[in-house]
Amino acid sequence: MKKIIPASILLCCLLAKGAGSCQAQTTIVRDPEIEAMVKEVNTDSLQSYIKTMVAFGSRSTVSSVTDKKKGIGAARQWVLTKFTQFAAASGGRLTAFVDTTIYAADGRRVKEPINLGNTVATLKGTDPGDSRIFIISGHLDSRRTDVMDGTNDAPGANDDGSGSAAVLECARVMSKHSFPATIIFVTVSGEEQGLLGSGYMAKKAKAAGWNIEAVLNNDIMGSNNSNETNIIDNTRVRVFSEGMAFVDTGRAVSRIRQLGLENDGKSRQLSRYVKEVGERYVDNLQVVMVYRPDRFLRGGDHTPYQENGYAAVRITEMNENFNHQHQDVRTEKGVVYGDLAEFMDFEYLRKNTAMNLSNLANLAKSPGMPQEVKVEVRGLSNGTQLSWKAPAYGKPKGYFVMMRETTSAVWEKKFFVTGTEANLPYSKDNYFFAVQSVSDGGNESLPVVPMPGR
Repeated sequence: MKKIIPASILLCCLLAKGAGSCQAQTTIVRDPEIEAMVKEVNTDSLQSYIKTMVAFGSRSTVSSVTDKKKGIGAARQWVLTKFTQFAAASGGRLTAFVDTTIYAADGRRVKEPINLGNTVATLKGTDPGDSRIFIISGHLDSRRTDVMDGTNDAPGANDDGSGSAAVLECARVMSKHSFPATIIFVTVSGEEQGLLGSGYMAKKAKAAGWNIEAVLNNDIMGSNNSNETNIIDNTRVRVFSEGMAFVDTGRAVSRIRQLGLENDGKSRQLSRYVKEVGERYVDNLQVVMVYRPDRFLRGGDHTPYQENGYAAVRITEMNENFNHQHQDVRTEKGVVYGDLAEFMDFEYLRKNTAMNLSNLANLAKSPGMPQEVKVEVRGLSNGTQLSWKAPAYGKPKGYFVMMRETTSAVWEKKFFVTGTEANLPYSKDNYFFAVQSVSDGGNESLPVVPMPGR
């Protein structure tokens, strides 16, 4: 059986027009700055965030927004305070606010109008010509068994205190560094009421023309075991992605079918990137790609972004424990129910947070994606000729031409070139290809799949 070597540990050389010289590389190369940031992610910090969030009692979206100590209003103001503290180390680049809107009663999960608020921190990119935005998200709201109960306690330690804690910790560490592109850290409200906060933000972004290249949504990613077994697994985390986008209709779908690209949509490419970069920087962690937009028949805060045409994925623990999810705190027949901090694994949460951070940093440090990537189809050939144009943002050192077999989940080989075209002795009939820009420090953009060029 042929051994498949992930692209993260295999770089090949390609002698093509303008390629220059290169050297084969078979070891993982890490950006020292990103590696240092990953080491800063701290279990004590994450645990302190969870402890504080649980102390707000209920963080239900329909809980109080005026109480200073209890409810979603107090929780989102606390997140704003933390973002403001982190901003002091950013040299004025990190700014934060609570983005509020009035959400009308919908007769389903909102009985009367509510003040809906997302707490947003923006780390402005240092390149004024770079409009790219990368988002990390978690939902601040929690729930009881009765989703309409906004009065009684709903600790929400893991769902989704874990995702919100990851957002906070990434903001704490990354605010001390600068990146060409902009990073947005957001804890949204209204997820349990129907993805309200993320829906509001995604629509706002679309209307304003935000250039969002990737959204990492973190929801339930801080525990390590299921309720059916006693097996502890803190070495794997799932990333869910859709293969075809909501906006792929008509001629776009016909082209996807013709080229066999059902598995190469924006979000699916992002999931491959998350796996490669996450495993590069975080030891003893496997990122498991799941070819589904979310858990079976379920959804999350990445969904509204997908619906608006953005690349977005959901990051979730490997095995959910449903005794500790959407459950009132109680003990029945010796079994403790409820989403309590005592059931979390903070080392696992640290690794998953670091995986997010490494991806955000690598993306924000990379040049823009190559433009107008084409594959030559004017003549029949057993080779593949690719061409592209330089990215709109940044100055790449070169480009990686990526290759995988049509049945492979991950990119298997990378060829480094310094020009904007490449001739490969591999048939376009038998492989998938993509091109990504590479910075001087080795930070890669998201891949771009070629379209037929004549």
